[in-house]
Amino acid sequence: MRRYVLITAGGTGQRMLHQTPKQFLELGGKPILVHTFAVFYKFDPHFQFVLVLPDKLIQYWQDWAKSNNFSVPHIVATGGPTRFHSVKSGLKMVPDNSVVAVHDGVRPLVAEDTIKRVFDCATRFGNAIPVIESKDSLRRIEFGINKPLERSTVRLVQTPQAFHAHLLKNAYNRNYQENFTDDASVLEAAGHRINLVDGNSENIKITTPEDLLIAETLIYRRNAANNIL
Repeated sequence: MRRYVLITAGGTGQRMLHQTPKQFLELGGKPILVHTFAVFYKFDPHFQFVLVLPDKLIQYWQDWAKSNNFSVPHIVATGGPTRFHSVKSGLKMVPDNSVVAVHDGVRPLVAEDTIKRVFDCATRFGNAIPVIESKDSLRRIEFGINKPLERSTVRLVQTPQAFHAHLLKNAYNRNYQENFTDDASVLEAAGHRINLVDGNSENIKITTPEDLLIAETLIYRRNAANNIL
């Protein structure tokens, strides 16, 4: 089965307090989105890439890619008003007889081991979702009352989330609901059981200025470990 990576990069970066969309902010001298492409391409240069962008940012990206000789082959799809609609649009570029991993464009620190676990599990069992344990205590708020939640029963969900493409495409053949917060929730609504695999704690989603500072440190450490500095 061919393997696809569908990268969603539809954010506007309002919480970053910056005019530049967050996926194009520089991290270690390169746009965040470029780091995200790089980790998957390094893992397997034969991946087929689909990048989903808002219509107003497609020309911006294409101009940047051309002027900076960005050479990772990819298809660009037009995003929609929500992540659900953007993924649904990108899936039109993915053949049914493939395995597709959907990944947030602003998660540039996913580990290669996580990518391997996700694809291996999804190939065998139809889907795979990377998760990590919570290090913090948790409380649940319901009807104005808060109660402690046993953190050993909770996992924090990450991307990439991988699927047999035909299963995910069929699941997305429905109307949007507010509880569709990720691809796993869409597949689960179609009656499928979700398989969990270990993620990696560095695989943060960069949404705030503080996240960007943390990511800068993690990128520096990773480069130092690989003797890139």
